[in-house]
Amino acid sequence: MDSSAELSIRGADGTYPVVVRAGALADALPAFVGARRFSRIAVITNDTLAPLYGEALVGRLPDAFLITVPDGEAHKTLSTATALYGDLLAGGCDRSSLVIALGGGVIGDLAGFVAATFMRGVAFVQAPTSLLAMVDASLGGKVGVDLPQGKNLVGAFKDPLAVFADTATLRTLPPIEWRCGLAEVLKAGLIADPPLVDHLLACGPEPVEEIVTRAVRVKKAIVEQDRLESGVRATLNLGHTFAHAIEQVSGYAWKHGEAVAVGLVGAARLSVRRGLASPTLAETVERAVIALGLPARYAGLEPAALWDAMRHDKKWQGGTARFVLLREPGAPCVVDGVPRDEVIAVLESLREGT
Repeated sequence: MDSSAELSIRGADGTYPVVVRAGALADALPAFVGARRFSRIAVITNDTLAPLYGEALVGRLPDAFLITVPDGEAHKTLSTATALYGDLLAGGCDRSSLVIALGGGVIGDLAGFVAATFMRGVAFVQAPTSLLAMVDASLGGKVGVDLPQGKNLVGAFKDPLAVFADTATLRTLPPIEWRCGLAEVLKAGLIADPPLVDHLLACGPEPVEEIVTRAVRVKKAIVEQDRLESGVRATLNLGHTFAHAIEQVSGYAWKHGEAVAVGLVGAARLSVRRGLASPTLAETVERAVIALGLPARYAGLEPAALWDAMRHDKKWQGGTARFVLLREPGAPCVVDGVPRDEVIAVLESLREGT
């Protein structure tokens, strides 16, 4: 496969390009922005990425300035968004300005939410720098911030003008963040590309452009069918009901991708317990998770507390438990009315030492 790819995703107001290529921040993104007219360009990133990529990107763009926020999920809040509104105003931004999200999933969600709501919406470009953001968070237009009660409970749908996934940025990605991204690649394979799971088990995550592009294609196919998550798009949350509960109850001590890994094992076990899948499914998923260096168990959290956190999951309706499960790799399904005792039993089985 070619070491670069350009795809497009059909959004609310037309299609937007997704460029997967080393060096995209140096040429493709500046060329894209330079061909359009914006009153001001605000590049929003975190303290870690600003010296690595933010300052150089601002230097390549006209009328651009840099805004930095602290690193981490704990800062993906309404109070941070409020501070960013002030930064945009101080930088002279108006309704003809552009916001560029330069970073991982937290920055993409946060900056995208700010772009969706500042002056009732300004133009927005995603520039993901983590594997997780490249294959999942930057695609499909879901943006938002967290509340104390749970993740992404305040948000919007905001399609970007474009997505530039510069795979060269992955060279500076900490190993733990690399593994977290692999959890989302595995999720994509389990949902709609079973050979990708086989590839990860046999060959590992190389070449990176190939696994990014394959995961992007999975998400593209789903979000184009269901932009506003009223149907099939819910399947992209495979493992995430477990994961979001682990993140919240741990006070976000757990990384998203590591929590997703445990969540994928949990979803597979619940699928087997409900008679939807053969026991080999849970074995396959757990083997893949461990092979990618990800956790398959959790410790120090109470199953009852995790269940209580799940009750704030956005997929649940009227208090009815809803989970994305699997019949087999490539065949996800959404199941309503899963009893508490079945979920607790699975959570108990996921504790370290069991």
